[in-house]
Amino acid sequence: MNFVTNPFEVESKILGSKNIFIIQDIDGVCIPLVKDPMNRKISKDYIFAARKFKNEFSVLTCGEHEGKRGVNRIIERCINNISEVKEKGLYLRGLAACGVEYQDNIANTSFEGITKEELEFLSKVPKMMRSKFKKIVNYLFPRLKEIEINSHAIKSICETKFSPTINFNSLFELSKNDLKKRRQIQEMFEIMMNEILICAEKEGLSRSFFLHISPNLGKKNDCEIIKYSTKDDIGSTDIQFLLEGAVKDSGVLFLLNEYIGSIKGEKPFGEKFNFRNSPRTLEEKISFCRQYINHEDMPLIIGVGDTVTSTFNAKDKTHSRGGSDRSFLEFIQLLGKSYGIDNKIIFVDSSYGEVFRPSTKETGLVGITDKRDNLKFDIVFQNGPNEYVNWFINLAIKRYKIKNKN
Repeated sequence: MNFVTNPFEVESKILGSKNIFIIQDIDGVCIPLVKDPMNRKISKDYIFAARKFKNEFSVLTCGEHEGKRGVNRIIERCINNISEVKEKGLYLRGLAACGVEYQDNIANTSFEGITKEELEFLSKVPKMMRSKFKKIVNYLFPRLKEIEINSHAIKSICETKFSPTINFNSLFELSKNDLKKRRQIQEMFEIMMNEILICAEKEGLSRSFFLHISPNLGKKNDCEIIKYSTKDDIGSTDIQFLLEGAVKDSGVLFLLNEYIGSIKGEKPFGEKFNFRNSPRTLEEKISFCRQYINHEDMPLIIGVGDTVTSTFNAKDKTHSRGGSDRSFLEFIQLLGKSYGIDNKIIFVDSSYGEVFRPSTKETGLVGITDKRDNLKFDIVFQNGPNEYVNWFINLAIKRYKIKNKN
């Protein structure tokens, strides 16, 4: 399958537009994927480049801003001076926890649409995960000592405020090339996370949460489909316990509301708009935008992500399409068509980190997209986050000069 690897034409379109808005994922895009999320690193030059874009740039991630695993801690370690990060506004503006946690570039955070009861239950989830984790690991790896199990638990259980997560990468290391074992890990921890959902239902929170599986194969009966490991693809690497409605395409609406509000002085969807009062389907979201956003106020949007999947089903000769970045990239593409704006979609090949994924260099876009896929990429950065970051830095410099030429 053919795809674009030369970004200059797209770059010219971006630089020549009056109003642009970059909406970018983080892990696998500007930060290489690693087995232990605590070892993530970010480029200092990238941090300063993001600041140059000002309100024309926002992140949209399923990770979180705050907490010991948050991206803010990665930035602080990189700059090595928390006061400087705060004073110069070097935090990444945008949405985290798949659309729940918003912050500006000086780390003023907000989260609307969440009840006290939901926050209290979320705070208990990591403890529930730890208890079940030990039983599962004892079963899968009976020779493992308790101190080793505890070590893997620390790496695998992400104690985040809005999105407690189980990550498989540490256990995948133990299973090595044992495909059956890798699939057992995925199966058993999916069962574990569904058991925690049932616990929430028993506490009267039946419509409060859902499981986000990354990467996934789309949805069936409104539940995300796990992507089991194969000899060529590690498949799903983590499952997040998320607040119902926290999906990235709704995050795009929130960010557009903030962006237009920063320019016009008035937010088109109102001051209280959040992920909980967002329309559900992509079609409804487009109609919502058409109702409240004038054509002249809609910017050229550049969507950047790395987690998009397409798996061929030999039995019925169809493709299962998913990935945590798919929905927001599809929405950006469809929204542009609705407004007659040629929005740009950028795919970053994250297969060259520590987490194995389909490689565009080795197999093209197999496992990522297909000929009948409605989602089309304008740029594919085959060399991963480092190549994208270099392009982003140069784009920021050029855009800054254009915006400040007077």
